[in-house]
Amino acid sequence: MTEDGSGPGPLPEDARLASLEERLRQAQHDEAVRTGHAKPADGNEQLGNRVLSYLIGGMGGGAVIGWALDQLLGTGPWLLLVLLFLGTAAGFWNIVKLSTRRP
Repeated sequence: MTEDGSGPGPLPEDARLASLEERLRQAQHDEAVRTGHAKPADGNEQLGNRVLSYLIGGMGGGAVIGWALDQLLGTGPWLLLVLLFLGTAAGFWNIVKLSTRRP
């Protein structure tokens, strides 16, 4: 309280410490994100990224190799389409193998 008795008094010690600790935790979290030392991704996020990479890698690899062979051999879009399909199938096959693996 103030000397004349009006107005609120100072915050209790516990509230100020709790506020300081919360701000410190937030600052540490922000610094970890900024420097790249945030907590690692969990297993589900890693698994999702792996599935996505199998799909994109299979389709992209098949498309690039098919396009290059089409340019080299002059076969039009046929090798591109065939290898794109095979790359997609390979990506799905890897996902099936990943999903049937025991932990």
